[in-house]
Amino acid sequence: MKRPQAIGRIPVRDVRPAVECGRRPAKAVVGETFEVTATVFREGHDAVGANVVLRDPDGRPGPWTPMRELSPGTDRWGALVTPRRTGSWTYTVEAWSDPVSTWRRNARIKIPARIDVGLVLEEGAELFARAARRVPKGPARDAVRAAARALGDDSLDVDERFAAAFDPAAEEALDRHPLRELVSASRPMPLLVERERALYGAWYEFFPRSEGAVVPQDGPPVSGT
Repeated sequence: MKRPQAIGRIPVRDVRPAVECGRRPAKAVVGETFEVTATVFREGHDAVGANVVLRDPDGRPGPWTPMRELSPGTDRWGALVTPRRTGSWTYTVEAWSDPVSTWRRNARIKIPARIDVGLVLEEGAELFARAARRVPKGPARDAVRAAARALGDDSLDVDERFAAAFDPAAEEALDRHPLRELVSASRPMPLLVERERALYGAWYEFFPRSEGAVVPQDGPPVSGT
């Protein structure tokens, strides 16, 4: 008997499109963009994120596509994906804890109110330094590291340190390479990608008997065969 898949710390439920609960593949054609949705939630108040991973017929994962909450408060997330070749694909939804967004949300409340300022900024510095290690080498990583250094520099003004966490270059880097914790994945869902002609082509079955009688030159009429 097949064992049921364990549910991760951040459950991913009701992944769509799904045909017969994933027993049959959803269908698309090459280059067709469609939306993958799922319900993602967790205990507590920490922020979560989600993304879709498409795997091609060779089993190779493509670049993951970030999902967005479709309507605040509904726990329903979605993203648009586009398969680029024919064959049997799969798609998986991954959900994860987003510690950077959680820190930013809390810091926006505490820093202006001057509550635990030193502790909050030190936590931010440590968090951004850890996040920088997940960002590929280059300007993006440098931007996140610069934000971490500014957050931890107590020689700077509090507001200047806090502003470093929202530096546009650092924000862009973390949007593309977020710090993901407690990653939980749905089971792979099947996707059959066909040629574009499948959108408008049709198959017809020919029944000889529907052609009516045949009149031989030297005999009585007979039905079609």
